[in-house]
Amino acid sequence: MKLKNIVEYLEQVAPLAYQESYDNSGLLVGDPNQNIDKALVTLDCTEEVIQEAIANNCNLIIAHHPLIFKGLKKLTPENYISRALIKAIQNNVAIYAIHTNLDNVYGGVSSKIGEKLGLTETAILSQKRNILKQLVVYVPRSHVEQVREALFEAGAGAIGNYDQCSFNSAGYGTFRPGDQADPTIGTSGSQERVEETKIEVVFPADKERSIIVSMLAAHPYEEVAYHVLNLDNLHRYIGSGVIGNLPEEMTEEEFLLHLKESMHVKVIRHTKLFNKSIKRVAVCGGSGSFLLKDAIRSGADVYVSADFKYHEFFDAEDNIVIADIGHYESEQFTQELLIEIIREKFPNFAVLSTEIETNPIKYFI
Repeated sequence: MKLKNIVEYLEQVAPLAYQESYDNSGLLVGDPNQNIDKALVTLDCTEEVIQEAIANNCNLIIAHHPLIFKGLKKLTPENYISRALIKAIQNNVAIYAIHTNLDNVYGGVSSKIGEKLGLTETAILSQKRNILKQLVVYVPRSHVEQVREALFEAGAGAIGNYDQCSFNSAGYGTFRPGDQADPTIGTSGSQERVEETKIEVVFPADKERSIIVSMLAAHPYEEVAYHVLNLDNLHRYIGSGVIGNLPEEMTEEEFLLHLKESMHVKVIRHTKLFNKSIKRVAVCGGSGSFLLKDAIRSGADVYVSADFKYHEFFDAEDNIVIADIGHYESEQFTQELLIEIIREKFPNFAVLSTEIETNPIKYFI
């Protein structure tokens, strides 16, 4: 298939608009129109992984972490990033990164951790703002159904588990066509009064362009009266981390053993234990210290994440147990998640998981 077919689908699952401002997710190397025969999924894109892709005839690598993170001023074999890029380009291997946009969707990286731990009743830990927008458009009564259906088809009006949501109010509009106008209703120089309906719909920011294009195509007017508002509402399915419950309470020691076994970790760095039971669990894949206050506010008994610095462990202030399992360890099942996502849409497409452990951190036990 074409590379763009896979890219478009991945960006439906995890839109690029959901990535953090510092991130660089998306197509990093490759032509969207090139043919893709087989893909290799990895957490990190290293020279060794690219060589593995070449050996397995994979002309696409889908990585969680972007190989290109900061600006490149030259492409010479001075560091592992440049060497990896040169090898990929020379061998016509495309590279796609799906990083914080996959972190920030429900069903993404943190949800996979929750699944491995057996959490139930899961929800986003820290919901994002400025993801939702509202479209208000004024439509003559004769075309209300046509325009509203076009909005729904383009993805507007979906709220949680509901779709085709809209608010409609009746009124009338006035306008006077100019000499150069080609009005659907009325004549140049004469004021018109038309019975209209105001349609209001909510939509995610990443769908704005397609929704506006569909609305304009369905609307009969030469000049359409509409406006788009940015909403401060939280989006319950977009944000960082996940909170959920264990099926049964565990002691702190039992939970830490469960965590080690479920996440295949050798070492857990943690704050002091309180001899209390564990029931409510907050998780975040990767560097998650920024969510500690959210985990405490959520009522979690333990917060599972990675990359806590020494002084950040003090921030628990005896309100929660921090369990730092390591960056790679917390995200390793992202490969499994990506393969599940791809096979759901393209069941006959060949996709492999790397056999290379790219974790740069080793443990002497």
